[in-house]
Amino acid sequence: MSNKELDPYTAKAENNNLTPQEKIQGLHSIVKNVKTGMLTTRSSSGHLHARAMAPAGPVHPDQVNLVFIANRVSHKFDEIENDSHVNVAFYDESTTNWASYAGTAKISQDKEKIAKHWSSATAAWFGDLGDGVHKGDQNDPRVAVIEVIPDEIRYWIATRGKVGQAMDVAVSAVTGKTAAPGELRTITKDEIQLVQGLTSK
Repeated sequence: MSNKELDPYTAKAENNNLTPQEKIQGLHSIVKNVKTGMLTTRSSSGHLHARAMAPAGPVHPDQVNLVFIANRVSHKFDEIENDSHVNVAFYDESTTNWASYAGTAKISQDKEKIAKHWSSATAAWFGDLGDGVHKGDQNDPRVAVIEVIPDEIRYWIATRGKVGQAMDVAVSAVTGKTAAPGELRTITKDEIQLVQGLTSK
């Protein structure tokens, strides 16, 4: 059971005074800088499997969904079909910023959506099998979209550089105070639904 009195770090780091747009702007700065996230799915046996994947985008300033282009015959699709609940996490070692998306994954082979998010570099992950069908282009039947629709997004963003963070931790260790050299932000389900409603109009 969470208890803010016994978890002073979280209580000090949380910032709930931002608009949804301001929160999304901070989130995008992390995703764009890191570029690659860890997509975690659950197998039918209950095991959690994670793999590195680079999202396409974000392509819109208010976008909260993550879109991945992937091979439809890979194991992750079996796992998503078994349990659509997923997590995608990003970590920036240079700043210690991180972000965590918790939500559900939707599989699509919609041609317009594939074309919107396709890039020439994506073809390298498919390869041309030489059978005239599996060419590794956006019309390849193996190509599919995984769209992660978040229920909640949490992220931490540094408000000080590495030296400032180290000093904060050191001073706090000596004085008994709680270090919080950054902000912990949450984009709630209600905020996500609000933004999605606005961007769909």
